[in-house]
Formats: sequence, structure tokens, C-alpha cells
Amino acid sequence: MTIATRLDRYLHSHDIQFQTVQHNHSHSSMHSGVTAGVPLVSLAKGVVLEDHEGRHVMAVLPANNKISLSRVNDELNASFHLVKEQQVYQMFGDCDHGAVPPIGSAYHMSTVCDEMLTHLDYVYIEAGDHETLLKLDRNAFKELMGESKCFRFSSQIFH
Repeated sequence: MTIATRLDRYLHSHDIQFQTVQHNHSHSSMHSGVTAGVPLVSLAKGVVLEDHEGRHVMAVLPANNKISLSRVNDELNASFHLVKEQQVYQMFGDCDHGAVPPIGSAYHMSTVCDEMLTHLDYVYIEAGDHETLLKLDRNAFKELMGESKCFRFSSQIFH
């Protein structure tokens, strides 16, 4: 597998320009960044959240950061929690487990984006497998985030 089917269709239908970056097989977004030689702050990961009514939102944040659910919930005036891994696997059936592309709109999901990512010259994302990243320039990434709400909701795990 290379680029996940739904992601590939979405990128092409929206005329989003990107480059592929191949890397050794990895087991997490942070490991993908390390094996590809990409700064972890520039690698976006997606975390799927769910509220008490079953609505989903994808939170997009740097791979070396952790999400603050309280900040997300305060900003959205909601009560989101993390979705269990097994449910994420079902939602992203065209992706390898653990290689979810952080593009909620490709999967008909609302998205929030940590504003840290919008200031970078390049953002890298998982393509849906454990050996490919996509490199997007700032404009392409902002276009992918579209109408997403951008605010600060994460902090670094380590420096």
C-alpha cells in the first residue's frame, strides 16, 4: 500500500500538490518522522475524538505533541474523548493500523488543527501506510485544513 485510496482521491479531486517521502517501515507517526529524517514538529498526526452523541472530530497536531482534551472541549464547548483504537481501525479501513492520515475531511469528519502547524513552511503527513509520508507546503496544508478551526490545543511531549 502507498497512499490510502480515500486520501488519494481527495488530494486529486482538490488539486492538492504534494511530494511523497519514502522511509523504512515504522510503527508510529513519531517513528515515521525519525526514519524519514523529518523534524517531529513538522509531522502532523491525527487523533480521532468522539462526543457523547457519537459525533467525530479529528484533531491534527504535531507528532511530538500531546493533545489537551480540556482545551479542545473548552474551545468547542463540547465533551470529546479519545476514540478506541479498534474503532479508528474500522473508520480508516483503507489504511494500515496506526497510519491514519490527519485529513478528517477526506473521511467526512470535522477537523480542528493546532495552529502551530499552520506556521510551518512544510508539513508532513502519514499517507496511510507505514512507509510513506506526504510533504505539503504551507499553502497546500492550509488548503487541506480548509474550514477547520485552528487554535492551540497541544504541548510538546519532550524537547
